[in-house]
Amino acid sequence: MLSKVNRKSLKIKTSGRSTDYLTPSFIFGCGFNCSYCYCKRHVHSGLTAATNVEEILTEVDHHAWFADVEKPNQTHEEYVTYDIGCNTDVALHYKHLEWDKVFDFFKQHPKAMGSFATKYVNEKLLDYDPEGKMRIRFSLMPQKYADVLEPNTSSIVERINAISKFQDAGWDVHVNFSPVVVTNGWLDEYKGLFELLPVNEKVKAEVIFLTHNLGRHIFNLKNNPEGEDLLWKPEIQENKVSQYGGENIRYKRDLKAHYIKQWTQLHDEIIPWNTIRYIF
Repeated sequence: MLSKVNRKSLKIKTSGRSTDYLTPSFIFGCGFNCSYCYCKRHVHSGLTAATNVEEILTEVDHHAWFADVEKPNQTHEEYVTYDIGCNTDVALHYKHLEWDKVFDFFKQHPKAMGSFATKYVNEKLLDYDPEGKMRIRFSLMPQKYADVLEPNTSSIVERINAISKFQDAGWDVHVNFSPVVVTNGWLDEYKGLFELLPVNEKVKAEVIFLTHNLGRHIFNLKNNPEGEDLLWKPEIQENKVSQYGGENIRYKRDLKAHYIKQWTQLHDEIIPWNTIRYIF
């Protein structure tokens, strides 16, 4: 169910890794039902679309001119980067908002650049040429895990095949290995994933190991238990309270350092051309 709302909170938040900042939510919510979803930890269903898009963009415009961030940095060499879809999948919900208006804003802005992650290959976006001022980040994980954790999303092969298409259409394209799931045979599965990627040195990567949430875990056990054996593994995880007070669980610090080393070594052996922007 979609509701139109006047977005009251216009606060622009620091991101610091994937992008420099997060915009206020143009859309909040997602039609996908990924088991680990960060957005759905608090709101399990429904979408709200902002009616005050121009007001949000005005805030971004004012912010970009005085943004406290030095360039170049790992998010971009020149532009201040803003995630416009941290609480939704922009490609999936393209029809619910005048996204062309948002894209045009970033395309024309001398300081700011937009970015969003997606699990959906929406070829309608290929009709828009952002002239390199919009970044689309295709989320990737082994298909074996995606079948369970990301039902009804575009296949991993579809996402990989879309990379060059979007580059040719004028998009800046990165990949998002997120979340990285550690389980029996996980490195073999990621080896297979890496081998699917054709050489493309313009494509950089962000890598985020799984953080799961207690509330989402309880919800999944009641509504969608398949996949929790991949996500909830207390024997190798530890509790972590998020900066917003969420009760989360992540891989134990020492184990995670070992997992990151193993994953990175495998990555560098198979796709050394792919620059890792950050990994944690």
